Amino acid sequence: MKRLWDKGGDADAMVMAFTVGDDFRWDARLVAHDIRASQAHARMLASCGHVESGIAERIIVALAEIGEAHARGEWEISPEEEDCHTAIENRLAAKLGDEAGWVHLGRSRNDQVLTAMRLYVREACESLAQSAESVVESLFAIADAQGDLALPGYTHLQRAMPSTVGLWAEGFATELRDDAVGLRGATRRALTNPLGSAAGYGTPGLSLDRSQTASELGFSSVQEPVTAAQLSRGKAEAEVAFQTTLLIQDLGRLASDLVLYATAEFGFVALPERFTTGSSIMPQKRNPDVFELVRAHSAQASSDLLAILNLTAKMTSGYHRDLQQIKPPLFGLLDRAAACAEVMAHVLPGVRFRADRTEAAMDPSLFATEEAYRLCQAEGIPFREAYRRVGAKYRG
Repeated sequence: MKRLWDKGGDADAMVMAFTVGDDFRWDARLVAHDIRASQAHARMLASCGHVESGIAERIIVALAEIGEAHARGEWEISPEEEDCHTAIENRLAAKLGDEAGWVHLGRSRNDQVLTAMRLYVREACESLAQSAESVVESLFAIADAQGDLALPGYTHLQRAMPSTVGLWAEGFATELRDDAVGLRGATRRALTNPLGSAAGYGTPGLSLDRSQTASELGFSSVQEPVTAAQLSRGKAEAEVAFQTTLLIQDLGRLASDLVLYATAEFGFVALPERFTTGSSIMPQKRNPDVFELVRAHSAQASSDLLAILNLTAKMTSGYHRDLQQIKPPLFGLLDRAAACAEVMAHVLPGVRFRADRTEAAMDPSLFATEEAYRLCQAEGIPFREAYRRVGAKYRG
């Protein structure tokens, strides 16, 4: 096993363990993307005449085999390998010997990880957008089946105006659909190709066709100048994290409503027993833990976003190892949002609104605004006068 930066000197075990941290675990999700980018890079090197076409083809085939083996669970990144890039190149060397060394011509781990991250977040955003749309479908199903049921509308957690289950469900559905649009739009900064910028200063003396790798990897443009690539790090990730935070906050607000509506005091909804948990001491309890935990996950989202923003806030230009720490909050946030969206889409079809309780909550005061409007039209008086007359009925 060799590290990509190994020059033959000794490395302190404690320092190595600290600097690697959990990066080798997080990087498991980048393997397929690094494989794809490495294959595109090898093709480009061959087309530019820097690597013999036969060598490039063997590299491409071997990389595919390595990626397929990882997908089957046949190998994992070890702490000694630090990251997916080293792990892949080590396995490539085991297959091809010295020929494997050609794959790193014209690139650095700096542009390598940036490329893999951008491919990953594009895929993750699309997947998360689809998960959000699954929640939307579940909400519209509630609106279709139970939408005509009366439901009090609240402001300040006080009964305010008449609403319906349909308006409640469709309001959340509309915002979650907007979150899906936001996630797809969040990939804008992940559509520029950093591959070939190397350590942030290009490849002096080596001419590369960065447009070729951009086209193959689905990038809309090449990131220029090369010094912009490392300055851009954290920005695509923060944009994705921001849109993900908006999604998970909407899921948290939806969950909060359902926690409230499931209380005995409100009793607006009934939850299937299989979606609730019990108490270890109180035999009668049925708890909406799933919604409480969605709400809790939404609370952590803004902390993850802030961690990503703060990592680069005072950083000088060029690469810094600090950037490694973007992965835990970003990947953790994406994982939590996906889990929350998936579980909400799963449990929402089981939510049943109780017409007896929702209709009983429709006290006359909810119709006060409507009464004021009718008074304006019937007597031709200004709204403020009608407002005062109707308000007097409910004072005290």
